[in-house]
Amino acid sequence: MITVGPEDEKNGALLKKLLLAELKKQQAGAKLDSPEFVFEKKSIDARHGKFKLHLKYKAYVGQKPAQTALPAWRKVDGGRRVIIVGSGPAGLFGALTLLEHGIMPIIVERGEETFERKRSIAKISTQSAVNSDSNYCFGEGGAGTFSDGKLYTRSNKRGDISRILAIFAHFGADKKILTDAHPHIGTDKLPGVINAMKAFITEMGGRFYFNTRCTDFIIEKTEVNGTMLSRVTGIRTSNTKNGEQTELYADATVLATGHSAKDIYEMVSRIAPGALEAKTFAVGVRAEHPRSLIDGIQYHGKAEGMGAAEYRLVTQIQERGVYSFCMCPGGFVVPSASDKEGLVVNGMSAAGRNSRWSNAAIVVETRPEDIPAEFREQAKTAGCEALAGLYFRTALERLTKQNGKAQAAPAQRMQDFIERRESNTLPDTSYTPGVVPSRLDQWLFPQIAERLRAAFLEFNKSMKGFVSPDALLIASETRTSTPVRILRNKDTLQSPALSDLYPCGEGAGYSGGIVSSAMDGEKVCAQIAKNLNEGRSKAL
Repeated sequence: MITVGPEDEKNGALLKKLLLAELKKQQAGAKLDSPEFVFEKKSIDARHGKFKLHLKYKAYVGQKPAQTALPAWRKVDGGRRVIIVGSGPAGLFGALTLLEHGIMPIIVERGEETFERKRSIAKISTQSAVNSDSNYCFGEGGAGTFSDGKLYTRSNKRGDISRILAIFAHFGADKKILTDAHPHIGTDKLPGVINAMKAFITEMGGRFYFNTRCTDFIIEKTEVNGTMLSRVTGIRTSNTKNGEQTELYADATVLATGHSAKDIYEMVSRIAPGALEAKTFAVGVRAEHPRSLIDGIQYHGKAEGMGAAEYRLVTQIQERGVYSFCMCPGGFVVPSASDKEGLVVNGMSAAGRNSRWSNAAIVVETRPEDIPAEFREQAKTAGCEALAGLYFRTALERLTKQNGKAQAAPAQRMQDFIERRESNTLPDTSYTPGVVPSRLDQWLFPQIAERLRAAFLEFNKSMKGFVSPDALLIASETRTSTPVRILRNKDTLQSPALSDLYPCGEGAGYSGGIVSSAMDGEKVCAQIAKNLNEGRSKAL
């Protein structure tokens, strides 16, 4: 560990000199034969009014730095095939895992490829036109492609994080992600990385079907010892551009559809309602501040020359967690609805993180028992009580649009929200469809609004100035995670109700973010490969 001022962070000669001095101090008398240093982590210390950087390196003496080996991918012959519904990180990394075993991945994506998807996304801001199949949530690369590209996860138990980062770097991400404490590709860079992955998977024999919605499972029923078993042998699809319908068959089917594919949950509920369960999720608002304000708080007024500051906030209010999520320093608030009837906001940052604003979701933990009775009854009537949270989420998104104007979002100054008063004016915002004044405190469900109000006051204790006249709340943030889990056997990873169907990733309720979804995709497809290599699907 060495300590330098911010002006010396890029001074390679000085850093090497300090590192050698520190190494000699720690290994007095040892022979230091051309050591190599690998950066591991940076921390910022702005205490006592003096700004310092603590830089942690790992030293290699007499050996080369350890490097994560890339997988040995190989071309496929099509003899064994796996359908993957969804081209997000779970789907793409799952496809790459299948290539390690010579198994053909067939990726079915309802949305467009990135070059077309960009145009559809632009129309949300310029024309308030939402393409329900291709938007910030759906399309090549999944929701993360145009929603920031953060690559860190709080869980190290899922798998090898370094392997995921090495694969991203191999396909074009900046190699800084291999050492940064909070690796971030950026929404301006990630599409190119995703394109490179798609091109490679195709070159190796995989197939992609874009603008193709999964509409049904093809199910084969067999009777075993008096019990009727259902096996998924393929899917039925519909082209979102021309309506053409097709059937695809494979040895296994992976559901990696993301947290916004409402139609997939409803399809599963019709076929096998017991395959779903309600889970905890979170809803709230986007809090946006001038970047200079957040930088000033976090750097104690010593922000000059530093990158945009991050923050992480969490508290307990009335026995529920309230916390920041997807914090976007130097970023933008973006419109993320996936249908024409709703309004949803999210956040993103370009690689440079250099906009005038910083934002984060501030959300309230919402458990199945917190869902209002009307939505639990709606789900019961539909024949699947697990869908109650989904109906609640949908209702909140429609209520948000009713209080906005087209895709212009309802918004309120944070201070006015806390003090239960109108915002006569609103500050500048990064949200390009625009904002309209609204009493969020009056129409957000009480269990959300009251906890948010109390949480903002708590957050202001640890971040003095967080509650500010310039802080803006933009509604509503509803897609932090799915309110529904698609059940799977913990050993076989298959659906207990539908064999050879493998729920996967964030949409199935087993991950939360790019890295954890990628690792879950690898895990599921490695299990499929194991089953196919053994020549059978394991009994459930």
